[in-house]
Amino acid sequence: MIELGVNIDHVATLRQARRTWEPDPVWAAVEAHLGGADGITVHLREDRRHIHDEDLRRLRELTQVKLNLEMGATDELVDIALRVKPEMAMLVPEGREEITTEGGLDIVAQEKRLKDVVMRLGDAGIITSVFIDAELSQIDAATRIGAKVCEIHTGPYAQVFHQNGRDVDNTLVRAEVNKIRVVGAAVRAAGMRFNAGHALNYYNVQPIARLLGVHALHIGHAIVSRALFVGFRAAVAEMKRLMREAV
Repeated sequence: MIELGVNIDHVATLRQARRTWEPDPVWAAVEAHLGGADGITVHLREDRRHIHDEDLRRLRELTQVKLNLEMGATDELVDIALRVKPEMAMLVPEGREEITTEGGLDIVAQEKRLKDVVMRLGDAGIITSVFIDAELSQIDAATRIGAKVCEIHTGPYAQVFHQNGRDVDNTLVRAEVNKIRVVGAAVRAAGMRFNAGHALNYYNVQPIARLLGVHALHIGHAIVSRALFVGFRAAVAEMKRLMREAV
């Protein structure tokens, strides 16, 4: 059964707009759990622009579903992951000026460094994931460094979907979906778990959710945005329904 990991970063973004103590990301995690989330995702950025170290500590202590820590492959963040011990650590690229993660991790360009990071995390019992573009060369590199999960970057698909009438039968949209299908099959053939995420929302999620063998989708901004109008629990439940109806 396909799983939903809810990214709650932007609950903290709203909190930081006023530099106050609410809304509390931990409260959002509990509401997401009650809405049917299978896991909680947070990105602890080097500049701590939204999620803070204390948020991560409290989430590890208080949440009852799987915790996925998105992180750059820096010594500081690896040390934090080893201390907190999330169920999964997902290595992502990070740019100080970007609003959100803009592309996949280039494993090919930094295999030696990433292999060491994956080994350190794996030795601590943490499942290691890599966020990559839909490229076979990156999947081969993910295998070589020992990653257990590949999350395929769905941002390009979401952009094409939005620009072409939000029509799943559009030729360009179908091509993007097929690209993810092909690399997803390669991920599974290599013995890794196939996840996907980035820029998925209530209108474009189903073509990705119905791909053969996709284990989990990680979705954040769309759910946090919908929650402003319907509540967090209801927003998560609606996304989970759409994903499961697609399968």
